[in-house]
Amino acid sequence: MAALQPTVLLVEDEPAQREILAYNLEAEGLRVTQATTGDEALLLAEEQVPDLVILDWMIPGVSGIEVCRRLKLRPETREIPVIMLSARGEESDRVRGLETGADDYVVKPYSVAEMMARVRAHLRRSRPATVGATLEYQDIAVDTETHRATRNDQELRLGPTEFKLLATFMEKPGRVWTREQLLDRVWGRDIYLDTRTVDVHVGRLRKALCKCGGEDPIRTVRGTGYALG
Repeated sequence: MAALQPTVLLVEDEPAQREILAYNLEAEGLRVTQATTGDEALLLAEEQVPDLVILDWMIPGVSGIEVCRRLKLRPETREIPVIMLSARGEESDRVRGLETGADDYVVKPYSVAEMMARVRAHLRRSRPATVGATLEYQDIAVDTETHRATRNDQELRLGPTEFKLLATFMEKPGRVWTREQLLDRVWGRDIYLDTRTVDVHVGRLRKALCKCGGEDPIRTVRGTGYALG
């Protein structure tokens, strides 16, 4: 699995709709996990925190509205964009969906092309490194399209893993990442490695960053993991 590949949790109980959406999302290079009930959606979001949720309002078990509310209450999933799907097009329904915490509200039937555009727009904001953005922090710049990184305008010599690590840190400066989260984000959720692997590659990244002058920008958070700045 490609590292840094965004994961979309698709919660839809209508098989035809789910298959069309899953096909188009995967064609965009996204990893798709699927749920057909509210309970299953909450379980999947807890096991593997997604980068975006497409959530049907009318699903068996816990309703889409309630799933959205619970996701927005949990610190781990609060920032995840949620696109709510519904056949209910009344203004009051839209308002209710958005007030529950949904970031977007799409009325069925919808255009698949428009849905993909909305998905890309939300991922540009929440996961800029996955859509070819240029990330900047102090004197460090990362171009995720050309896979080049500089510090003080000097090119950084980074291996592929160190580049992915730096891009991950640059997406959210100040955020503390656990070693497990970095393994998931950089190496992929289907690859099982010792967390010490993270320490080795963070060490290499630090060395490369400091070769261009300046202080070490990566902070070790004892007992937890690492943060940029």
